[in-house]
Amino acid sequence: MAEVSLPGGFVGGAVRVGATVRKAPPADADFVRGLLELFAERGWAGAPRFLGVDDQGRQVLSFVAGEVPWGDAAPPVDEDALAAVAVLVREFHDLTAGSALAGDQEVVCHHDLSPKNTVFRGGRPVAFIDWDIAGPGSRVQDVAHVCWQFVPLGPAVAVGDAARRVRVVADAYGWGDLPLLVQTVLWWQDRCWRGIESGAAAGVPAMLRLRDAGVVEAVRAAYAWTAAHAAELGKVLPGQR
Repeated sequence: MAEVSLPGGFVGGAVRVGATVRKAPPADADFVRGLLELFAERGWAGAPRFLGVDDQGRQVLSFVAGEVPWGDAAPPVDEDALAAVAVLVREFHDLTAGSALAGDQEVVCHHDLSPKNTVFRGGRPVAFIDWDIAGPGSRVQDVAHVCWQFVPLGPAVAVGDAARRVRVVADAYGWGDLPLLVQTVLWWQDRCWRGIESGAAAGVPAMLRLRDAGVVEAVRAAYAWTAAHAAELGKVLPGQR
């Protein structure tokens, strides 16, 4: 059966083969397999199913039908979809809270939630893909990543619109500490650009491609914008929690 390359693939190089996706195994393949199997056992449809390993040593996952936004031209999701993303995040956080996979942390986090790792149908999110760097963490880490990537937070967005959309995410998830949420966005942005630079300096091919594509400059600009508007983004309005 023919293999069809899927968009993205800075690390795993995913291809579609019929109703399956094949990709290089993640660094902690056993953890990711255990997580996807937990979701299957609990009947949660928001992630692909783990189906095994093929004769090339690649992960075999179920293909989740729908649309995956890719590229800078993809428009921001509307506020109903934004709230639905936050609800999906809350669902898998609650499923993993207290599990062996979460260890001594609150939950298992995806750690890379963004439109390009989300499957939509009819404009509404139905599943998250690319769980390769999932691991134990705190709820706010994923909620903050959603704010950064889905709102989105950066120079191209009007501050008032961004602040309103941050509150949409927080309210739909049930997160009350807006200042901590914004500080965690800044933590992610700082960690991201420094990680790319460090990996590129070490010669990691994926990080070299990201650096050469101007991602470091873009993330640093997003960090500067978020830091400059942190007070407004994290302001709790009258009547809110």
